[in-house]
Amino acid sequence: MFIQPTRQRWSAALAGTLGVGLTLGMAACSSGDSDDEASVPSAAPVDCAQYTSFGDLKGKTVSVYTSIVTPEDKPQIDSYKPFENCTGVTVKYEGDKAFETQVLVRAKAGNPPDIAFVPQPGLLKQLVETGRAVPAPQQVSDNVDKFFGQDWKDYATVDGKFYAAPLGANVKSLVWYSPQEFADSGYQVPTTLDQLKALSDKMVADGKTPWCAGIASGEATGWPITDWMEDMMLRLYGPDTYDKWVNHEIPFNGPESTAALDAVGAYLKNPKYVNGGLGDVKSIATTTFQDAGLPIVDGACSLHRQANFYAANWDEDTKVAEDGDVFAFYLPGKDATTKPVLGGGEFTLAFSDRPEVQAFQTYLSSDTWANNKAAISSGWVSANKGLDVNNLKSPIDKLSAQILQDPKAVFRFDGSDQMPAAIGSNAFWKQATNWITGQDTKTTVDNIEKAWPK
Repeated sequence: MFIQPTRQRWSAALAGTLGVGLTLGMAACSSGDSDDEASVPSAAPVDCAQYTSFGDLKGKTVSVYTSIVTPEDKPQIDSYKPFENCTGVTVKYEGDKAFETQVLVRAKAGNPPDIAFVPQPGLLKQLVETGRAVPAPQQVSDNVDKFFGQDWKDYATVDGKFYAAPLGANVKSLVWYSPQEFADSGYQVPTTLDQLKALSDKMVADGKTPWCAGIASGEATGWPITDWMEDMMLRLYGPDTYDKWVNHEIPFNGPESTAALDAVGAYLKNPKYVNGGLGDVKSIATTTFQDAGLPIVDGACSLHRQANFYAANWDEDTKVAEDGDVFAFYLPGKDATTKPVLGGGEFTLAFSDRPEVQAFQTYLSSDTWANNKAAISSGWVSANKGLDVNNLKSPIDKLSAQILQDPKAVFRFDGSDQMPAAIGSNAFWKQATNWITGQDTKTTVDNIEKAWPK
């Protein structure tokens, strides 16, 4: 149902950024059973006693299946070492670019892994519907209540049963900019949508083309516009209406959807605003999302709305920091008192309730794992509230975690990733592309509504 390009917009952007080859140590783990404890200390002590309730796990194996592949897989695998050393369990890791189609095939065929890292709530529901998935143990449920909250728990709850804890996350509600340009021009980071519009107008008055954008992404061309529209739905109408829209409880061609797409058009279809350094409005359709923000460094544009994972696309000589060549600010809400956050993530869905599988699920849902993962990764963040932001490697990762941990933040998962495939990875992308090249808003939303499965 959910095809590979959906995941590609996250994982492909990260490729080449995560090859950090450190190994977690067990300085604070008291089991003492491993002969190969690493010398690098972990970010957080591991309480091995918490796993004794699962029984003697020595010699057991847990299989993990995921779309997280080289080079992202190494810090994932290394982050499991404290658990393996505590329990004697071996985690068998399998990364596969075809994960999103193959995991469903394997589940239906009765050959699922012990645990799958599922990147969309819609796919998670499909996997549960095969009858092969098992609900999460109480320890995992308790950890999610403590470290993530109800918003995240709901995404992995099917027919009243909770199945999977969140793993990694991303923040899409960001605008990339040049801190030096802002300082030189006296620009202030906006805290409301009105201020964002005023800033854009000010840049135009200063002789600049403020925004740059690109939506080309192979078979997934068009997806960046879906993110823009989802962000606007959240900001203009709030999370409850957003949920109704995603679940088709209100029509895609209703007044809310129409207004949200028009709000995107006020930026992306405004020839005064785009496409700085790249061409006219139509050039957005032929510019890859990877290249779209790069003119910021040359001063050809000033603003680019894209997720935290866009950090992977800057040249290695480009400093990504609040005092660097480029950085990002939170895409503001309608007012400064609200903080809607659009993003994505993965969930640890199990197909076995063996004790070693439940123990590993518990570890992955803990603050301990989140901090250990942060200590050896770059370009990674979690919504886990027990994550110490200071353990994160890069300024953009820290900013993302701060946004996710903000008490005012209301998180919503990427809408197109939750919609039926006929919409989320087909009609929505294609009609958004037609829209940016000249199709009017009414035709666009009408066509998407017509494509919705009956």
